[in-house]
Amino acid sequence: MSELIRIFVGYDRRIPVAFQTLVHSVTARSSQPVSFTPISLTNLGSLYTREVNPLQSTEFSFSRFFTPYLCNYEGWAIFMDNDIIAQDDIAKLWALRDDKYAVMCIKHDHNPGEAEKFMHSTQTKYQKKNWSSVMLFNNAKCKKLTKEYVNTATGLELHQFKWLDNDNQIGEIPPRWNHLVDYTQGNNPALLHYTEGGPFYPDYQNCGYSAEWFREFVEANYCKEADIFKLVEMAKDKVKEKNIRKVWPS
Repeated sequence: MSELIRIFVGYDRRIPVAFQTLVHSVTARSSQPVSFTPISLTNLGSLYTREVNPLQSTEFSFSRFFTPYLCNYEGWAIFMDNDIIAQDDIAKLWALRDDKYAVMCIKHDHNPGEAEKFMHSTQTKYQKKNWSSVMLFNNAKCKKLTKEYVNTATGLELHQFKWLDNDNQIGEIPPRWNHLVDYTQGNNPALLHYTEGGPFYPDYQNCGYSAEWFREFVEANYCKEADIFKLVEMAKDKVKEKNIRKVWPS
């Protein structure tokens, strides 16, 4: 029997369409059963007590590090940002697990030149940037990521893996499993990561690999592309008519 692949996805209440499209793209290609857990602040409730940091660009900037805790520090799990789509079988990534490491990721040398990214959020620069956007967690070796630690550690302590004894506990996986769109060079990407801004934002509708994202979006909704845009406009009208407020906290 094929092993279940546990996938935790950062969930941002402003863009549920990103999560839904990612889930479809992974499920459509996986040769093994997969389960998806959205790491949503709504679901975490009182477990997550951090104040909003003005530099965080997503709701899951820090909550991603709850993944080992949510797994009861057992087995392995994949974490990935929501602004990603799969172009290959996620079981191939799962097969790269190596028990000698506590966590595995792509060790990007990412130094963006722009000052802002999507929704005018600050493009922060730090060592190990984007290493934590796709991670394989060996949960039993990540017990320092308690709920107390995740709620109180600094952003750099979390994203620079200061919760490990040393960097030798970080294994490396091929760059194709976290291809940074419009940054990473090379062909045959397995996971496309729209880190600067995905096609679901108007300002980034013509970014690299935008056609690939829209294809997944259309397939996920079982509609022709023209029908999707009609549906979106209809939904906007209904929301405006009912005066439904935005979910994202002010």
